[in-house]
Amino acid sequence: MTRNAELASAMRVSVMRLSRRLRSERSDHGLSLTQIATLATLDRHGPLTPRELADHERVRPPSMTRILAGLEERHLITRTPHASDGRQHLCALTPAAVELLREDRRRRDAWLALRLAELTPAERDVLRAAAPLLDRITRL
Repeated sequence: MTRNAELASAMRVSVMRLSRRLRSERSDHGLSLTQIATLATLDRHGPLTPRELADHERVRPPSMTRILAGLEERHLITRTPHASDGRQHLCALTPAAVELLREDRRRRDAWLALRLAELTPAERDVLRAAAPLLDRITRL
């Protein structure tokens, strides 16, 4: 096995474990991971059409329609007419969704901050340097 393959395998296992652990720290809000991801996309990018959301989340438009219906039913998104295309509408977060995301992130950040505090300053520096690289890998 090459060094790159060994690194890939070790990173895959570690990232999967970290992801699983962070998911377990989520607030109990009864939303699916896809629903949370959709809210987070709206939080990052602002109001989007259902098609744009489907593209961002890499799901088919009919699936996004169902996701949005559930979020709208829970009063987590609003739909407004598109300014330049009367056939479209824009989806945006409600204040309740903004608060849900804030609390969800706060819980997970608090857990991770506690784990990071257990590391040495040098170990935290390694992770600080690796964070932008991991982000870049996910965007390739």
